[in-house]
Amino acid sequence: MAGVQDLLGRLRHGRALEPGDMDRIAQQLADGGLSDAQAGALSMGLCIRGLDDACRVALTLAMRDSGRVLCWDLPGPVLDKHSTGGVGDCVSLLLAPMLAACGAYVPMISGRGLGHTGGTLDKLDAIPGLVTQLDEPRFRDVVAQAGCAIVSASADIAPADKRLYAVRDVTATVDSLDLITASILSKKLAAGLEGLVLDVKMGSGAFMKDLASARDLAGALVETANAAGCPTRAVISNMNEPLAPSLGNALEVAEVMAVLTRGDVQTPLATLSIALGAGLLAGSGLASDVEAGAGQLTAALGDGRAAERFGRMIAAMGGPVRFVEDWQRFLPEAPVICEVKAASAGYVGAIDGTALGMAVVHLGGGRRVESDAVDPGVGLAQVVRLGQWIEAGQPLCVVHAARGDAADRAAAAVRQAIVLAPEAPAREALIIERVG
Repeated sequence: MAGVQDLLGRLRHGRALEPGDMDRIAQQLADGGLSDAQAGALSMGLCIRGLDDACRVALTLAMRDSGRVLCWDLPGPVLDKHSTGGVGDCVSLLLAPMLAACGAYVPMISGRGLGHTGGTLDKLDAIPGLVTQLDEPRFRDVVAQAGCAIVSASADIAPADKRLYAVRDVTATVDSLDLITASILSKKLAAGLEGLVLDVKMGSGAFMKDLASARDLAGALVETANAAGCPTRAVISNMNEPLAPSLGNALEVAEVMAVLTRGDVQTPLATLSIALGAGLLAGSGLASDVEAGAGQLTAALGDGRAAERFGRMIAAMGGPVRFVEDWQRFLPEAPVICEVKAASAGYVGAIDGTALGMAVVHLGGGRRVESDAVDPGVGLAQVVRLGQWIEAGQPLCVVHAARGDAADRAAAAVRQAIVLAPEAPAREALIIERVG
């Protein structure tokens, strides 16, 4: 292990690593050549010392190449989207079938929730019978048939990242810009993408609380992905309130289905999905420009083609054949449903999105540790919006809980998280900036 010890020694003494070192790091993370102690020391060293641009790209590619890299032979571009995590954020479930309806193919490898943010796979688990852990042949079949598939990563996709992520989680190095970038992009690039859009969240419900941090992350992701050969753009979006007015797995699926089946493009959920997808369509040649891409996505939502693609995906992954037509019948419901009423009147002046997300976790709708089971029916619905006038006694939201005591605790958390003010706050834009 002299080679690894040499790398660690160079990090300790502040000497720069070389792009060629990244292959050795990724290989030994993947095959177990690094002990847990060495992996932890490496993670801490990289977090403290950082990497230059060339090494960040090299680490991303080396982690991608530590496992299987998919290749596709499809009659349209292979595109995808990634979000840095927020609350009420169910864009993936809406955008994937919208893109498919416009001629793209979307092999979306997603994750589960941990912390205050929900996971796309947990939302899909609320649909009875649906299986997100597919072998590669079935994954390919679903993408070819439906135009999109949202699945969990197989064990041979970026195994170096799996090892490093587990170490980062227990060594307080999760917030390293370089390691975040390599982690996100190694998995996405392993999916064989020809275009990627990144939704970098900023605000009270996001990991990045301020614009400067969001800009740094968006810039690092876009520059690294483009240098690695995947055309990539980013949008910095506002997460000072939940994107959809529901938090919780089945409740968020219901929000997606309401948009898909009604074709309502005026909701923040649809607005952000169209903004993200329009750049992808333009960059891939499926639209002449961003404006034309937005028009195509709006049409696919309005005429039912996106809903049809979603239904095709759900059935191909084991879910109900008529889910789109009768989705209310299939989604689980919590046994306790109660309103959280405002104690006084006022404008909704601030919403602590992280606190709302943690209220859902404590209801059983998310995980405090990775092994926690998730209750798909619990959560918060009809959450008020920033700037909305609320009368005393009017609901701030509706709690869906498994038990009455859990509902009471969630109600107390909601009252703390939603601040009423005598004056309306300044209106905030949903799309803050575009990068790339």
